[in-house]
Amino acid sequence: MALTPDELDRIAARTLAHYDEQALSYWNGTRDHDVSQNVDALLRHIEARPPFELLDFGCGPGRDLKTFKALGHHVTGLEGSPNLAALARTNSGCMVLEQSFLALDLPRGRYDGVFANAVLFHVPSQVLPRVLGELHETLKPGGVLFCSNPRGQGQEGWSGDRYGAFHDWEAWLGHVTAAGFSQLAHFYRPTGLPLEQQPWLASVWRKPVP
Repeated sequence: MALTPDELDRIAARTLAHYDEQALSYWNGTRDHDVSQNVDALLRHIEARPPFELLDFGCGPGRDLKTFKALGHHVTGLEGSPNLAALARTNSGCMVLEQSFLALDLPRGRYDGVFANAVLFHVPSQVLPRVLGELHETLKPGGVLFCSNPRGQGQEGWSGDRYGAFHDWEAWLGHVTAAGFSQLAHFYRPTGLPLEQQPWLASVWRKPVP
């Protein structure tokens, strides 16, 4: 059953309120997470000359902004939670756009890469095509999108005060290719474990050059 615009607004508001309330504890709990495999998966597929123009989509409190900046790239964050956005600016010194995923206003053809780490699963499936299309538009031709999401079998709904949609590989492949991307790679995390102990599905995509 289709979600109404008001229901979509409530989903975004409630999920963002959760992160806003938990901003400091979220920073303390994730600041030391090792996502170097994900960072490398994005950067090694970008064919432009460095430094790259990057968008950290759903940057949270700024851990990965700091990483990209330290590597010499020009990186902008995007975060819907005001408290997380403020932490990201303080922690990284980077520009952080404060936008809900459901009300994006992104520049066209601006970025060499978009890093969407542990974020897009919060987008309801109904509007995922639109959001992926907007990420496609904000990339330069040949630009790269990295995504990592907890995987599932199509479950969608509330977990506490956070909304999530959990796709398997076939469904995710369908969504992202329908948005105009070409597949580059996909893998499961954490690395080195049996598949049943790898809850994260990571994937890398290119916006084709016309």
